[in-house]
Amino acid sequence: MIKEFKAFVLRGNLIELAVAFILGVAFATVVTAFTNIVLGTIAYIAGGSTSFDDIGVEKDGVVVIPVGAFLTALVSFLIVAFVLFLIVKAYNRTRPPIPVTTKACPFCASEINLVATRCPMCTAELPAAA
Repeated sequence: MIKEFKAFVLRGNLIELAVAFILGVAFATVVTAFTNIVLGTIAYIAGGSTSFDDIGVEKDGVVVIPVGAFLTALVSFLIVAFVLFLIVKAYNRTRPPIPVTTKACPFCASEINLVATRCPMCTAELPAAA
């Protein structure tokens, strides 16, 4: 059982996932600092705040349901998600395109090899490749 656990822990995917998680946490810290410093400065100049912590449902002047903390976390999440989207989009541009190796059979719409002359699913004879 210990050997299986060791094999599981030392698999490449698990280590890559752990590194990605740690980098994600560090990235979230950077985004939080960005939000507090840069956006905080802009909000201060405009006369507002970057934190929604004071927002909530009030009863008799006391915040009963503090919705603001959730809104602050939501804004931070959306910033992180958008920046990660831009990073992934830029990364995908640098990768070479994946070569097309299959096509759809015109008779049964199953995926077949590009050079196939007969469909293995419906056994229809395929037109010659151009």
